[in-house]
Amino acid sequence: MIARTQRTRLLASAAVLASASLVLTACGSSKSSSSAGSGAANPSVSVAAVSADPALAGLVPADVKSSGKLIVAADASYAPNEFKDDKGNIVGLDVDLAGAIAKKLGLTADVQNADFTSIIPGITAKKYQLGMSSFTDTKEREQTVDMVSYFTAGSAIAVKKGNPDKIDPKDLCGKKVAVQTGTTQAQEITDVRNPECSKANKPTIPNDGDKFTLQTDVTTALVSGRDQVMMADSPVVDYAVKQTNGQLEKLGETYDSAPYGVVVDKGSPLGPAVQGAVQALIADGTYKQILAKWGVEAGAIDKSEINAAKS
Repeated sequence: MIARTQRTRLLASAAVLASASLVLTACGSSKSSSSAGSGAANPSVSVAAVSADPALAGLVPADVKSSGKLIVAADASYAPNEFKDDKGNIVGLDVDLAGAIAKKLGLTADVQNADFTSIIPGITAKKYQLGMSSFTDTKEREQTVDMVSYFTAGSAIAVKKGNPDKIDPKDLCGKKVAVQTGTTQAQEITDVRNPECSKANKPTIPNDGDKFTLQTDVTTALVSGRDQVMMADSPVVDYAVKQTNGQLEKLGETYDSAPYGVVVDKGSPLGPAVQGAVQALIADGTYKQILAKWGVEAGAIDKSEINAAKS
């Protein structure tokens, strides 16, 4: 996940919108926010039981401590990790984890919806303290910011139920592939899949993929028949299959698993504080409770690290 560009949302038909509840729950203004862990919005039983760790709270910079909150940026279009519920609240795995991390540090989390491309620049500009939006930890990103690992996910592919176009997940050459702009999957098409197609003298994936700013529009593009294939992170594909009421199916196995990282300003003392908080949540069981709530236990890690990208 490297960058995103603005693009007009796909206008789905009423039939598609009625059948794909995923699309209905995740769209909205970038100005929305959720006070995770404060009890004001998106209350979570798991987060409510978390107690502050004085030693970890002591690592929090004075200006953040005095504000009483962590400002966390997330692009709320990526269910089940971060999306909007039917009341417009930002919810999901990352929102609950952000709330739990904040409580371990003696704070509350103010989760704000932001375009994906604006999050890392917002961190470096001190607009946000944390970015939690399914960021894959990469060495490229670590040149600009610090990344605290908290989850692992791979890439996955979905097609229409029954695979009517007989898609081979290992050979997408010439197929219409929907993908979210700036994701690792979009980069995979450009840097890996299309060069391989060209080398094999096969037609490439048109336009390096049919790109959308929001993952919800990617899902709609496949459900509506505009595209033949969807590529996304494995928990997002699994969730889309469930939420579209049998209209989609996962094709093949999850591949290229890598850690997600909480984005923190380069060299900030919040890095060790967040890493310690994640490790404490793993140790006390809160972490696995939150993952179980969202059905993503397969992505659990045992140890949180700072800047542990392998590539």
